[in-house]
Amino acid sequence: MIDTHHLPALPCYLSGDYTTLDSARISPLDRGFIFGDGVYEGIACYGRPGQPPRLFRFEQHMARLERSLGETRIPNPHTRDEWRQIALELAARHPDCAQTSDWFYYFQVTRGVALRDHPMLPGLTPTVFATCLPMKPPTPEQRAQGVACVTADDFRWQKAHIKSISLLGAVFARQISYEQGALETVMFRDGFLSEAAASNVWVVKNGVVMGPPRDHLVLEGIRYGALEELCAQEGIGFELRRIARAEVLAADELMLSSATKEVLPITLLDGQPVGNGQPGPIYQKLYAAYQRAKAALLAS
Repeated sequence: MIDTHHLPALPCYLSGDYTTLDSARISPLDRGFIFGDGVYEGIACYGRPGQPPRLFRFEQHMARLERSLGETRIPNPHTRDEWRQIALELAARHPDCAQTSDWFYYFQVTRGVALRDHPMLPGLTPTVFATCLPMKPPTPEQRAQGVACVTADDFRWQKAHIKSISLLGAVFARQISYEQGALETVMFRDGFLSEAAASNVWVVKNGVVMGPPRDHLVLEGIRYGALEELCAQEGIGFELRRIARAEVLAADELMLSSATKEVLPITLLDGQPVGNGQPGPIYQKLYAAYQRAKAALLAS
């Protein structure tokens, strides 16, 4: 169980100061708290104990952060190098830094503090929060057996391409799968695949990896570009287009992708097996290629 009363004294960064989760404080009038008026990034980081960690596809994460900030008209409070230094400093301050090699970084920027009023008030100083935690990857059993997911209608807003901290829709979507003992909720908008509550979803048919197009209805995960590159390396077809629900249900393989899941097979959807009910060959190839990409990052 999570202790909801006492946060651990783990390092975090808050608007220019390094502090700890149990002592960090924000104003109750921060627009992130009042309106969910802010954006975030979650970045996987890999390394070896005793060595500085390497941020995976850091430039792509920063580009997406800049796009989200631009869409919401919040000024970027840091350069890319400053964001990198914040991440590395947080890992160095973590009490498990000598034993932990893989980290998950959370960066959040809100519009700042002001008396409650809906318009995007100019001239505010953004609030910046960042922290890092040891990575919690899928279990060996999940990789070997795949995971169960359920489906639901996508009832969220029309600007899903912004990585917004306004995540109540995602909370509702994830609760659907949580209450059914499944890992994720695969969502459909007007009969077409969009994404999962906290993952992108990939469909494999006849050896081709397919995903929804890059548009305002789906958050383009950083693994969009990563999987496209890995598919090219492995000679696997890759296609982005609108995918009907019937195609998802008839898939040879289904996969999730995210910073912590990397790429993960769905083998049960709404209680029915996907393909033969086992992780498929395309998943196996892409997972192996993903591990090689991580090894290349560490060797660079």
